[in-house]
Amino acid sequence: MQYPFDSEPWRWSAVQLAAAIRQRRLTAREATISTLGRIADMNPVINAYTEVLAQEALDAADAADRAVAEGRDLGCLHGVPVSIKINVDQAGKATTNGVPALRDHIAREDAPLVSHWRQSGAIIVGRSNTPMYSSRWFTENLLHGRTLNPWDAEVTPGGSSGGAAAALALGMCAVGHGNDLGGSIRYPAFCCGVAGLRPTRGRVPAYNPSSAVEHSITPQLMSVQGCLARTVADLRLGLEAMAKPDPRDPDALPMPMELPIGPGPLRVALFRQSAEYKPDPAVAQALDDAANWLRQAGYEVEEAAPPHFDEAAALWRILVQDDSRRNILAGVARSDDEAMKISRRNMVWGLVETDRDGYLDALTRRHALLREWSMFLHKHPLLLLPVSWRVPALQGEDQRPPEIAFELIRAQSPLLATAMLELPALSIPTGIHKGVPVGVQLVAWRFREDLLLRAGEAIESGAAFLPLFDRPGADSRFRP
Repeated sequence: MQYPFDSEPWRWSAVQLAAAIRQRRLTAREATISTLGRIADMNPVINAYTEVLAQEALDAADAADRAVAEGRDLGCLHGVPVSIKINVDQAGKATTNGVPALRDHIAREDAPLVSHWRQSGAIIVGRSNTPMYSSRWFTENLLHGRTLNPWDAEVTPGGSSGGAAAALALGMCAVGHGNDLGGSIRYPAFCCGVAGLRPTRGRVPAYNPSSAVEHSITPQLMSVQGCLARTVADLRLGLEAMAKPDPRDPDALPMPMELPIGPGPLRVALFRQSAEYKPDPAVAQALDDAANWLRQAGYEVEEAAPPHFDEAAALWRILVQDDSRRNILAGVARSDDEAMKISRRNMVWGLVETDRDGYLDALTRRHALLREWSMFLHKHPLLLLPVSWRVPALQGEDQRPPEIAFELIRAQSPLLATAMLELPALSIPTGIHKGVPVGVQLVAWRFREDLLLRAGEAIESGAAFLPLFDRPGADSRFRP
């Protein structure tokens, strides 16, 4: 990626933009105007943003330029255009979470991560779309409509951070905020050909000041705030700016971004298939390619299966879906969103609601699985596996009869097992299959995002993956 300085700034990476603004070769206003122009061209087609914050972004850019002129200390995202998902509080904006009843739920103050990005100098250009309650692998809702995948409108952009992923794929921001309870960062990144980082729980503070109630137990254990970007280096910047403790989140920890690495080559476990699911050929090829690029970069890659993988994914469904019966399912039942009702019906299909002792037994079993995965990742500090066993799903695939739609849920076990264990994970694109991106996932033990990002850069270097807008055969609507 060698854009500066003979191209439009909307094409540049966050690293390039921040460096150019710091060096006074580009102003934050110029970067923002370029990005807003790209948004004006693309958002009417894709519907990635529910709200474009043009004047606010320009005002913030002017303030950023004054900080440069006055020689003030600059944050790592100074002047960089970013997006915020509509399920997180941004002062003066509605935290709708794709729910019509929340259209006027205006936040009075920023969530911690929004404050941290502002403090780093980021320029918020838009609010990105999500499904109702951020609870589908498809991004559409009755309030804001459907977000399209810019590679293929018939394919899902992923969910729930599909708006952020689609915007990034088209140059409508340089870094996008997302969150992940069951793949909501990693799957949209996979579908839209960008990189997505699910950090360790506690790395980035999570709190919505506008919330009337506390999160229930499974979001407390499994949901995290993270980011998406077109390059791994940009993810590193986005995470660095986010990852600062806030007393409003008692689980947030001031952990260093880099931790010691032992001597010798790092061992990578390559997980090709589970007992219950084999990968699509294109997904299998992506794994082989990524494994080869890691070997070329000096990693020691060997085939190894993590313990009780399918059980871990099944346990996610039990814990999360039983927990959701008290909140999300009740809200969906009262809504007019028929697609969401069908999706939730299919998600709980075949599940018997647990009683108190059954749920406590499931939580106890989760801890036992954590111990076994801890020992596995001590031996193999990195795990290479699919994002999904299947290539990106067609739009509306979760609307089919339960026994058919359930195949999609089974295919998402690499997303669910790792989220259930609250592990950090990175989704990285590796290539194109029939016009749609494919990629792989890296998983590490808690707070080892440094290992993920380093290995992700090795895969990124081998893949040399081009953004959609750089591909000669791309749809003319999405070209400059």
